[in-house]
Amino acid sequence: QVQLVESGGGLVQGGGSLRLSCAASGRTFSSYAVGWFRQAPGKERDVVAAISRSGAGTYYADSVKGRFTISRDNAKNMVYLQMNSLKPEDTAVYYCAARHTIVVVTVSPFGEYDYWGQGTQVTVSS
Repeated sequence: QVQLVESGGGLVQGGGSLRLSCAASGRTFSSYAVGWFRQAPGKERDVVAAISRSGAGTYYADSVKGRFTISRDNAKNMVYLQMNSLKPEDTAVYYCAARHTIVVVTVSPFGEYDYWGQGTQVTVSS
């Protein structure tokens, strides 16, 4: 069982930065690939970024490439999403999710995830 808790959301002006954190419980966190998702009102939840078990493999949606960076610290059971150059269209609830996988280096961002956090609100003003 893995529990995920997101933090770091808030209100920021366009062009600003936020760093989201995802804290995981459990001693086997390094066995999970992790994704960051977001859902804006009236829209579907979409994957924003994902990271492999080792951290060597990452994925970014086209809409955030060059602005967002995903990273993880397995010793601390943490995954981060650094968000720079934020735009109003980045406004959404952001979720982290974990998927148990035997694949260590690469990441597949799509498909089913085993555990989800409760989400953190990010609001970007224009």
